[in-house]
Amino acid sequence: MTPIFHLALLRDWEAAQRTGSYTISTRGRSLAEEGFIHASRADQWTAVRDRFYGDVTEPMVLLQIDPALLGVPVVDEEPFPGAGETFPHVYGPLPVRAVVKAIPVDAPEVAVDEVDRPTVETAAPASTAPGESFSRVYFREVFFNLAVACLVLVGGMAGIALGTALPGDAGSAIGGLVGLAIGALLAVLVYRRRHPRGHRG
Repeated sequence: MTPIFHLALLRDWEAAQRTGSYTISTRGRSLAEEGFIHASRADQWTAVRDRFYGDVTEPMVLLQIDPALLGVPVVDEEPFPGAGETFPHVYGPLPVRAVVKAIPVDAPEVAVDEVDRPTVETAAPASTAPGESFSRVYFREVFFNLAVACLVLVGGMAGIALGTALPGDAGSAIGGLVGLAIGALLAVLVYRRRHPRGHRG
């Protein structure tokens, strides 16, 4: 699933790690006050940082969130009527385990490709090496997901090929279904091995 992002003050993120959930909506506003947590897509967070956090001098982190681990609705909405652009809004607390990466953010002039520091450890650390840029990590995850999908397709094609050896007209169809099932199982195992589920803590 495509990740979403949230800018957080480092002290707020550290507090969330102690309690197990993050409940800050945006700068100076809590989830209880706002009703949801503001988030961004990969192409939006730098503009949010520049507009709303440009004068922040204390340490910040960019939280990379896996929506599949949230357990609460994520709704794409305009920040105000007629904005012409939607942003993901998280309608509930953000579990620490849903944050797969916390990337240190420097001054507002730092571009996404220049965020090249080790990650802040989270409850569910991503399988990335320290010192990798955000864009490299992001595109590697995209290609990994494509490879997992190809694994399912290869399993299905192999099943069809083997099914042609079975007697009757239904052989290739049965083989294809069995191959897809095996490919899907392998894909799930590979995905879970790369992205183990974290726990609250």
